[in-house]
Amino acid sequence: MGKGSDGGSQGVTWITGAGSGIGRALAIHLANAGARVALSARTVEDLTAAVQMVPDRMRMFPLDVTDRKATAATVAAIESWLGPIDRAVLNAGTHSPMSLEDFSADTARRLMEVNYMGVVHGLEALLPRMRARGGGQLAVVASVAGYRGLPTAAAYGPTKAALINLCESLKPDCDRAGIRLQLVCPGFIDTPLTARNSFHMPDLMPAEDAARELADGLNSDGFEIAFPRRFTRKLKLARCLPYRLYFPLVRKATGT
Repeated sequence: MGKGSDGGSQGVTWITGAGSGIGRALAIHLANAGARVALSARTVEDLTAAVQMVPDRMRMFPLDVTDRKATAATVAAIESWLGPIDRAVLNAGTHSPMSLEDFSADTARRLMEVNYMGVVHGLEALLPRMRARGGGQLAVVASVAGYRGLPTAAAYGPTKAALINLCESLKPDCDRAGIRLQLVCPGFIDTPLTARNSFHMPDLMPAEDAARELADGLNSDGFEIAFPRRFTRKLKLARCLPYRLYFPLVRKATGT
């Protein structure tokens, strides 16, 4: 798979959750760098607006990633129209703050269906094709919220922790199959989803800056792509702290 220094590719890149936030910014960034990009999201209007930014390098494929059959059909359609998917960024996700006062199984189930099963559906459709071709690149967008529990993330955090574990479990098999699997763990990025948070978000990063970091990471050999770096380094260290130190630190950092 040919790649340029700015994350561009001579093949096809498929991005889910490309209607807004990091997904949209990444699609535009990669298309401007020369990639052919297939964009998927549920909202056609959002996809239409994104595609108009670089119309000669983008094509939209509306999709609800919670629909297993539709996901498989979308992958088939992309490869029929544009050619083999060399690189996929499985980024679709949603967030609903949930704490003790509004704890709900419905909320937890909905986020698991979108954030976790949406990725599983994408992997199920892509892995056999990449395995048969003997190569490809997959990037799964999780979150630092999957490292350890954070305030109001009782529904969101577990979905991202599951994605981290999924990627760690699949990597040895992907390595043997010649498939490059990467895990993406952003911190707080300025998107419509993080706008729902009511607490202070340290090192909040613009989506366009996050897209550049992600594009650079896609062009690297590392397994994990984490940004902003200063904040994610702190979270990595926090994973090693005992609970008696971790919980006071979180309360201080988030003001909760």
